[in-house]
Amino acid sequence: MIDIDTSEAERVRLLSRRILWKGFVQLEMLTFEQHMPDGRIVTIDREVHDHGSAAGILLHDARDDTVTLVRQFRPGAFANGDPAYMLEIPAGLVDEGEIPADAVIREAMEETGFLIEKPRHICDIHASPGALTEKLSLFVASIDADKKTGLGGGLAGEAEDIEIVTLGLDAAYRMIATGEITDAKTIVALQWAMLHRDSLSPCD
Repeated sequence: MIDIDTSEAERVRLLSRRILWKGFVQLEMLTFEQHMPDGRIVTIDREVHDHGSAAGILLHDARDDTVTLVRQFRPGAFANGDPAYMLEIPAGLVDEGEIPADAVIREAMEETGFLIEKPRHICDIHASPGALTEKLSLFVASIDADKKTGLGGGLAGEAEDIEIVTLGLDAAYRMIATGEITDAKTIVALQWAMLHRDSLSPCD
């Protein structure tokens, strides 16, 4: 067997990228050469879906150990024949010129009406790296339901129809096992919260 340098720069070389479709999302065709373990060099075409980076936030109220989620229509799940109104943490795309922390502050207000001042970064995830370029930054923040400053519910100009749902953290976590919560970012955020429960503190 041929000894191959295992660095990414040596293993994969981009030959071309071509835009197939550009709308709300962009679909590109990537053509690359890949060095295989047996020494062969193969040429591969792959379609990649690109709509930029995103950010999501778990809103936790330590006074009663509840989380605030949102329920909205998801066309991808609908197209797959799955329940299309999904329970999720508030999230959205990072606008040009924004950083992820600013994006989750904006999304939390738009979707739930809560003003977040100090979001705490949890981790970054790639939900489906085989086909999506999206890197999603996850955050957590403490809230006080008595200090809600906005209405939430999404932006009418973007045809958003968002239901705000408050659940106990334990109840929300159990909904992963029952299949009532299937959104990847929400599952990661809830699992993080269960593992780091002692670090969740009331807002100032």
